[in-house]
Amino acid sequence: MGPEQAVDLFRELSKAAPGVAAQAVAAAAVAMKARPVYLKRQPVDKRALSVRRALSRVACEPIAAEVLAVYFLECRNELLVEWLDSLGLEHEKGVLSADAPPEPGNAELTKAVDAFLARDDDPGRRLLLAAFAAQQSIDWPGLDARVEASA
Repeated sequence: MGPEQAVDLFRELSKAAPGVAAQAVAAAAVAMKARPVYLKRQPVDKRALSVRRALSRVACEPIAAEVLAVYFLECRNELLVEWLDSLGLEHEKGVLSADAPPEPGNAELTKAVDAFLARDDDPGRRLLLAAFAAQQSIDWPGLDARVEASA
């Protein structure tokens, strides 16, 4: 995710889910070995970039995945619903009905990913695929390979 996209994401998340944004700042402060109040006093753009930098560390991967999940559920739900519908996965407003849905066949997954990415040039589409693949309940090697290849 580029810096501009990180700032936009953080701004949207702060409005839609301020508690999660605060948790992201706190996690970033721990990763940076800084006090949370230091980050909270930074301008929002600088704070967002600090969160981006800290949560991109391997140790923070679970936190980053959770922040992205909330972002797509709360801020970009229409995109999440489009992706889940294209796969035929049962959900309620983006929340999966099954705890660990099985991976679609390779041809079906490739077709769904290609169609999803081709719809428009919204950078949120690639981010959604990466965030979806990073969820603990999603063990889809085919999607992981596609995400890694497009990174």
